[in-house]
Amino acid sequence: MELVVRKNEFLRELQLFQGIVERKNTIPILANVLIEAKDSEVRMLATDLEVALRSRCDASVAKGGSLTLPAKKLYEIIKALPETDVRIDEDKNGVRVAADRFDSRIQTLPREDFPTLPEATGASRVVLPRDAVREMIAKTQFAITGEDTRYFLNGALFVLRSDSMSLVATDGHRLALVSVARGADAAAKDGEEAKAILPKKTLLELGKLLAESDGDIYYERGENHLFFEVGGRMLISRMIDGQFPAYERVIPKGNDKEIEFERERLTNAVKRVALLSNERSRAVKFEIDKGRVEVTSSSSEFGEAREQIPVEYNGGAMAISFNAQYVLDFLNVVGTDIVALSLKDEVSQAVMKPVGAAGYDYTYVIMPMRI
Repeated sequence: MELVVRKNEFLRELQLFQGIVERKNTIPILANVLIEAKDSEVRMLATDLEVALRSRCDASVAKGGSLTLPAKKLYEIIKALPETDVRIDEDKNGVRVAADRFDSRIQTLPREDFPTLPEATGASRVVLPRDAVREMIAKTQFAITGEDTRYFLNGALFVLRSDSMSLVATDGHRLALVSVARGADAAAKDGEEAKAILPKKTLLELGKLLAESDGDIYYERGENHLFFEVGGRMLISRMIDGQFPAYERVIPKGNDKEIEFERERLTNAVKRVALLSNERSRAVKFEIDKGRVEVTSSSSEFGEAREQIPVEYNGGAMAISFNAQYVLDFLNVVGTDIVALSLKDEVSQAVMKPVGAAGYDYTYVIMPMRI
């Protein structure tokens, strides 16, 4: 192999592989990126066997071929180079990466060791609106648990319908659900639903691709894998095999007390009061009465704090406690100036929703804490 590629273009693609490759693994080849040179482009592929990314950039190819290089070390070298052309060529002594007056030789691993990945067929491809998917990911991914033994909770459920789509995530303590309308899809029958559980890492990497690219997403579901094509890059994800909880049952229907807050005011109050909350539970209490909500916290180690927020409320007095971080996670992504909190009593699930949101329906269910 022998090629020349522009540093900036190559670096931009290599950066996207850094979250894909496995740093600590028992299979050394998974720390490498597969580089294939042909015609006037260089194609790249990396995987951790759960998520994979295919990408490409223009190159001047003198001699085609394929090889693998350590993704992290290659990225660090390219990043440190001046703004110039990068030369990559392979001989019997290894792989040479050079630019300007810099010269290096990097160890390679056999191309044959790199895993074979499924290809999208294009048979069931549908178009998803980019901005809507980006919005859905931002508003749900924080509610995915990281290391639950119930492996199906380590991802978010994606539900695709003929005229809408939903993304829902839960860790057993809170649930985030976003639904967005989409143009009617000729390939889908009315009322038909296609469900898939996406791993947390897939959503994280898909969010990065959406931030880098313009245009819509081409989505395809294979037998065991999902394919997302964004701006010429292809993200391939293994589906989580399992039965996602019946999330509709978790959303309470009988919450008859509703309070609206200025989002910024509530955010600042919870942040301040939480500074003196118990470090393990992170609990803050909402003491609700006519015309006001008092956010309070206390800990035997630090002391106590309270802040009063004027609200329009004429119901009976009640108090309910939440994990402060769970409340802030919602407030940090909700996007509207006003948010609503609906309650039934001190021990039932509460619901937080944006007020005046356009283009999407966002429901956040949060379990109260007993302190």
